[in-house]
Amino acid sequence: MNADSRKGELADLKAQLRQLAGSRQPGVEDIKRELYKKVISYMTIGIDVSSLFSEMVMCSATSDLVLKKMCYLYVGNYARGHPDLALLTINFLQKDCHDDDPMIRGLALRSLCSLRVKNLVEYLIGPLRSGLKDANGYVRTVAAMGVLKLYHIAPSQCTDNEFPAMLRALLLNDPDAQVVANCLCALQEIYTAEVNVSPETAARDREHLLSKPVIYSLLNRIKDFTEWAQCLVLDMVSKYVPSDSDESFDMMNILEDRLQHTNSAVVLAAIKVFLHLTISMADIHQQVYERIKAPLLTLVNSGSAEQTYAVLSHLHLLVLRAPVLFSNDYKHFYCRYSDPTYVKKLKLEMLTAVANETNTYEIVTELSEYAANVDVAIARESIRAVGKIALQQYDVNAIVDRLLQFLEMEKDYVTAETLVLVKDLLRKYPQWSHDCIAVVGSVSSKTVTEPKAKSALVWMLGEYAYDMPDAPYILEGFIENWIEEDSAQVRLELLTAVTKIFFKRPPESIKMLGAALSAGLADAHQDVHDRALLYYRLLQQGVEVAERVVNPAKQAVSVFADTQSSEIKDRIFDEFNSLSVVYQQPSYMFLDKEVRGPIELTEDSGILPLGPTIADDVLPSQLVDATDNDLLLSASDKEESVAAVSNGSHYSGPDLAGFESSSAPPRLVRFSSLSFLLGLLETGICRKGNVLFTIFDLNARQGR
Repeated sequence: MNADSRKGELADLKAQLRQLAGSRQPGVEDIKRELYKKVISYMTIGIDVSSLFSEMVMCSATSDLVLKKMCYLYVGNYARGHPDLALLTINFLQKDCHDDDPMIRGLALRSLCSLRVKNLVEYLIGPLRSGLKDANGYVRTVAAMGVLKLYHIAPSQCTDNEFPAMLRALLLNDPDAQVVANCLCALQEIYTAEVNVSPETAARDREHLLSKPVIYSLLNRIKDFTEWAQCLVLDMVSKYVPSDSDESFDMMNILEDRLQHTNSAVVLAAIKVFLHLTISMADIHQQVYERIKAPLLTLVNSGSAEQTYAVLSHLHLLVLRAPVLFSNDYKHFYCRYSDPTYVKKLKLEMLTAVANETNTYEIVTELSEYAANVDVAIARESIRAVGKIALQQYDVNAIVDRLLQFLEMEKDYVTAETLVLVKDLLRKYPQWSHDCIAVVGSVSSKTVTEPKAKSALVWMLGEYAYDMPDAPYILEGFIENWIEEDSAQVRLELLTAVTKIFFKRPPESIKMLGAALSAGLADAHQDVHDRALLYYRLLQQGVEVAERVVNPAKQAVSVFADTQSSEIKDRIFDEFNSLSVVYQQPSYMFLDKEVRGPIELTEDSGILPLGPTIADDVLPSQLVDATDNDLLLSASDKEESVAAVSNGSHYSGPDLAGFESSSAPPRLVRFSSLSFLLGLLETGICRKGNVLFTIFDLNARQGR
């Protein structure tokens, strides 16, 4: 439709609406409906039909509910952007607020409160007060939410007219459960976002909602509420502090049947209440875990994949806190063929968490089947899960055999993940080195292409050179392809491995060491260059000195660092039944901009880091900084290096092909310290004010 034809059609619509405004002829309501539908359709596709505002308002004098609804939709869409036109709607909306039909009264009041024009606030006070006292429950329901809309437009007007006090009265005494739920929702949001009030007043208002009469009134009527309202009530009950254990038991008895509800949101909200009430009673708290296990496992096996993931996330949190209680239910966490990848990954984490001496064999057998999965991501995760179980000291002998069998599958990604895990196992269980190295030595270095796997293989070649006769020659192949190696992590590991082999088998590796140091000093990557220079300087001080720094006696790793501290896990547990459990982060980490700041991105997160990285085994003494030049330069060397800088000269690495006959160490200019570039990860979150929405009430809140 071009502009001219559009203007002509709008003019035609305006004329027809004006002609029908005062008509009382039979069938005129049907004609109005067709015209209204056409106007609403234009408005829906983005055509500006605000020029018809006066005619639409004039035609609103009708008892047809369908016409009323379309008129209210039109008015609500244009009133906010055209405050001058909104004034035209006040008279007929106020008139409709006193209509005999309660549906029209409620719709008119909702439209009046939805105008959101600050200059028209004075016209809302009377209809809102009448709506809160209306005999019909639907009108009171709309009025309760209207008070909240008024508070967001003009907080002072809302409090001065004592609307919160009227909501509190309805909260305790109204016979309609939906009115009570809307009053509770409005009061919670008002008290959370209170402005221009003293802290004492705000605290008193919040305490009133958590008082015993209010809590017991809501609990006694909880079966009358809708599912969304039940979640709202249970969330508030979870913040209530009982006076004694008897009161806690009374509340749990009332909510016992909520654990059997078909809606997962209600079940999780009830579980949060049970966990909160028993947090200070250790024995009862464990019994609660036993009680809530069956409902959660039932929800896991029913519903959509999204619901399954949300429930599994909460179940995973409980498993981490009490793995023994779920150890006999490990089969519930086996992956189904129809499960999406994100659900399978979470189930693998849970299988790792529940593994113990009694079920390790069955779990590892199941995980070994997943290693041949067509989904490469799941195959990788399953191999990592087997390694994690091995690191927990459960049947290490059998698990090591399983891992070594993975190397025989001759799949690149399987070999890569297995090599990384074998490295970690050897760090914790050095006694298994003979069996592991015998199998690792048969792996062709040409089939290992991933940087992490290459680094693991190179580390084992350097660490166990005595047990691997071909270790120097395999490393020599890596050195020859130095230029083709893109990963700085692998090049750093190569320098360390070649230096270690030199201490153990010098005749076979001395030439290779010279080539590696020469290539490292000429490397464009700052970390590689610095490490090569450090090793070169240490070797100039003597082989014994260098060996004490590069290859000291190592102790077996007892415990690998956890990714999350216990404090963080406790914070997530306190925010049970919220997005924090799904994100596996406390809410402040993705809500507060001050905390959200730059965080490090790794390959595990799916995004590569933006800056250079270094190997895990780099010692502090190996990190060369610009302020630590005393380690590298004598006083005279410093003076000459400064002079070299002022003369515009630059350093180039020496030829170290014949390292054993090399001359004095070269001089170098001052270089910058090691740096790591960090990326920003912005996390989206549904929020309103400072209230973190629970997982399952998002749609309900948006459509209330």
